Amino acid sequence: MNRVTSLGVLVLLAAIGATGTFFVHQATAPGIEREQRAIQARNLLDILPIDSYDNQPLDQPLAVDNIPLSHSTLLAGYRATRNGQPSAVLLRSQVSGYGGPIELLIGIAANGKLLGSKALRHSETPGLGARIAERPNAWLQGFIGKSLGNPGDAGWALKKDNGQFDQMAGATITSRAVVEGIHDSLRYFDEHREQLLGSPAHE
Repeated sequence: MNRVTSLGVLVLLAAIGATGTFFVHQATAPGIEREQRAIQARNLLDILPIDSYDNQPLDQPLAVDNIPLSHSTLLAGYRATRNGQPSAVLLRSQVSGYGGPIELLIGIAANGKLLGSKALRHSETPGLGARIAERPNAWLQGFIGKSLGNPGDAGWALKKDNGQFDQMAGATITSRAVVEGIHDSLRYFDEHREQLLGSPAHE
């Protein structure tokens, strides 16, 4: 086999290899993308009890887009359902922390009780306000089960502001912003319950 023939064979093999790689990528890419989306969804939805929904809440966006509230802005919302019935609402909220905007994800059950919350983005001080993003977060877990009426409007504040909630040590501004953001979201849910759930409110 002369040099020209050998070169031609190598080029042909390279072309076959590249073509095969292309088709393998095309065949596997959708599955990889679906799995990546599923992982991202699980990371977001872990504030909801796993048995509280059977749909894909992130595929159920609500008409919530940059709605200004008293101390926060609602960026987006999603509905969770189980057996076709609304079970919870997820609200993405932005509050102003010490270092800049803090984006929260807040889960509220159909009965108005807080299921959980987490910080998605922040610019808070490491070791202080930045602890808002720690997982698990004992401070945020202290709000689970609360509602607009429990403890009531006056109670939705830090103890140093005559409310009922402790603050994260050394992070007063961050703590205050988060408490106010959760309170705002609970109030918005209460005022727009039927719209958010897509059905009459169930107590």
